[in-house]
Amino acid sequence: MMRHWFSTLLMLPLTLGLAACQPESLQSAGSAAPKATEIVTIPDDPDPAIWVIKDEDTTIYLFGTVHILKPGLSWFDEAVKEAFDASDELVIEMIRPDPAAMVKIVNDLAIDTTGVSLRDKLDPEDRTKYEAVMASLTLPVNAFDPLEPWFASVSMSLIPLKQSGFETDSGVEDILTSHATARGMTITGLETAEQQLGFFDNLPEDVQIRFLNFNVDSIGEMADGMENMVAHWANANISALAELMNAGLEEKILYETLLSNRNANWAQWVDERMKQPGTVFVAVGAGHLAGKDSLQEQLKKRALVAKRIKY
Repeated sequence: MMRHWFSTLLMLPLTLGLAACQPESLQSAGSAAPKATEIVTIPDDPDPAIWVIKDEDTTIYLFGTVHILKPGLSWFDEAVKEAFDASDELVIEMIRPDPAAMVKIVNDLAIDTTGVSLRDKLDPEDRTKYEAVMASLTLPVNAFDPLEPWFASVSMSLIPLKQSGFETDSGVEDILTSHATARGMTITGLETAEQQLGFFDNLPEDVQIRFLNFNVDSIGEMADGMENMVAHWANANISALAELMNAGLEEKILYETLLSNRNANWAQWVDERMKQPGTVFVAVGAGHLAGKDSLQEQLKKRALVAKRIKY
């Protein structure tokens, strides 16, 4: 169970991107069955996008990540590795807490305290579909009953990815953190585990339930959607990545909570960090570096221009 909680935590920045891979938005969840997803080819030599901001004594690289990957993808080379090797500090979305701390966080935020089980919160039709999906995943139908709807949804989303060969310890942050630790680099988290869990936990319950229902309807497309996310990331197709990853955030509260507000906060962090000398490698979910409210666009408001490194 401990390993499962860590794996689920890794999925938090990713799950709305998975939802966005499907042809229906969260606003229309349950209105139609998802259609088959066309698969984009992952190149043999992935070259994900990377940007740089510089002044006289400070350099900050911005690198978009995918939090869960299949093993063996050779993305950590060329311009990405050169930038990382030149950096003194690694900055990621969140540093994983130790197991005991994680248990407390999950107990405080993800376990429902109302006494109403998850399935009893669902409409009869939605409950029937939910129970069918749980059975298809070989899970007891009551496995997530004590959980908040958002946490059940994130947990459910992870299962078909793992069944398709994605591994939670093969993500970009895992590789970068491992190399940073070996080098003795400073590692900084932009957010805490409490904050990331809180983004979901603070959503109104009706939004959480729509989120869950949508993932129930989309569960068969999760793995193909993830393949497409990785392919666009590996091909540095920023416009396609923006459309794919952010299309599922059409509800204003989701868009602001999970994307635009966080990008604005991170832009403030980068602005402050530019006042100190040094070289920093910032690695955040690729969806944050694409689209009209991307981190780069937020930085422009602070007169900071991130230039794409061509390689």
